[in-house]
Amino acid sequence: MSKLIGPGKTVTLHFAIKLEDGQIVDSNYDAEPATFTVGDGNLLEGFEKALFGLEEGMEQTLKILPEDGFGMANPSNIQTLPRSQFEGIELEQGLVVSFSDPGNGELPGVIAEFDDQRVSVDFNHPLAGKKLDFEVRILKVV
Repeated sequence: MSKLIGPGKTVTLHFAIKLEDGQIVDSNYDAEPATFTVGDGNLLEGFEKALFGLEEGMEQTLKILPEDGFGMANPSNIQTLPRSQFEGIELEQGLVVSFSDPGNGELPGVIAEFDDQRVSVDFNHPLAGKKLDFEVRILKVV
């Protein structure tokens, strides 16, 4: 029976997601390995496809392009809001603010820039537009 990763296979692995500069975004090397079934929605499709053809016991660093990862940043996801909506919040660039999104609960946004009148909030995923290194150690494939 094949131990290659492909559709419907259940995979147990350790992983690290890194930015191009080596900064670790997420990793489970210090914790329990992750287990998922290809196609179950637990892993983005572009990450799953990058694993296809790997087999139990392999260690690889896979390149994930933005379009296969978290997508490209969309300029229409940057919204300008009146400063008055941020009363009592000490604003700074990069601050993550949670907004209530009817029907979806909470929606995080990152403060891009602000002045006395307006605040620009970026609702793109923080990893949108980024090339990522997906480092994996495949422990089991069934």
